[in-house]
Amino acid sequence: MYTSSARSKFGSAMALLFIAVLAPIVMLGIALAFGGPKAVAPMASINDPFRYVDFTDLPPLSSFIARDGSALRYRRYAGSGAAPVGSVILIHGSSASSASMHPLAKAFAGKGYAVYALDMRGHGASGPKGTISYVGQLEDDLEDFVRATSPEQPSTLAGFSAGGGFVLRVAGSQRQNQFQSCLLLSPFLGQDAPTYRPGSGGWVSVGMARVIAIDLLNRIGIAAFNQLPVTAFALNEKARAFLTPAYSFALMSNFRPHRDYTADIRSTQLPCAVLVGEADEVFDATRFEQAFRAQGKNWPVHMVPRLGHIPLTLEPTGLAQAVDAVKKLQRLGNTPSH
Repeated sequence: MYTSSARSKFGSAMALLFIAVLAPIVMLGIALAFGGPKAVAPMASINDPFRYVDFTDLPPLSSFIARDGSALRYRRYAGSGAAPVGSVILIHGSSASSASMHPLAKAFAGKGYAVYALDMRGHGASGPKGTISYVGQLEDDLEDFVRATSPEQPSTLAGFSAGGGFVLRVAGSQRQNQFQSCLLLSPFLGQDAPTYRPGSGGWVSVGMARVIAIDLLNRIGIAAFNQLPVTAFALNEKARAFLTPAYSFALMSNFRPHRDYTADIRSTQLPCAVLVGEADEVFDATRFEQAFRAQGKNWPVHMVPRLGHIPLTLEPTGLAQAVDAVKKLQRLGNTPSH
């Protein structure tokens, strides 16, 4: 029979074991329930510039059918001239939609390019806002779009901000051969990149406790919580009505480069160019060249004088440099970039 001392030691051991097992579960539950993103004050430099954009000539939305049967949306701009000189596929930034690419799309179309501006899944009119079904679905959608529309050749994939990070994700994968070149417009490289400013300069609030908890669960094969919101954007009330105010873990993880963004850079063999506004308040414009050179890429990195983050895609100087960059990229064609 157990003595009272043995029973006491056994009880203490069981209590410690119970605490050791239960405490992490409780902490995980707290992180999932209460560790989401905080509300963030509207960021005027992101919200305000679009008030002055003329959207009266915005093309209507077209659709294609993705592999899961969903109808996803995009806008097509016919290039000026008898026949397109090539095509540009535009990927918008975080929270946005194809409409935010309107001035940039018109600039390319005016120079003879056929332009396709996508509503990425989880944005605009492409499915429920703020989430996707699984990490990797956005790449599948892009492949389905290319198959459905056969963009005119040569074709450049261009993305802005988070969309630029997603373009890098594609360019660093085996799917890069769907395009002949890539243009990265003030791209989000990742929170570990030298270009990153805390909170993207005030644009985003990240629920890190929830991100860490969901990531830990994913590592053991549990994806049941991937639809929980983990980021919130600094939108004003008017913008919240038609943009995407928050991202789920799945969308946040997919609409960006892979976790090791440096591997994406090294794996890219397409000709690429980078544009960033000199006065970018979201990312550190002075560090982009360093980020790419450190991975052995001599891609041209141009800082456009006096432009901030959003004006890079709205102001004439930014638009002109983007068009010029694509002209040079498409002349390079399939020449590998090192």
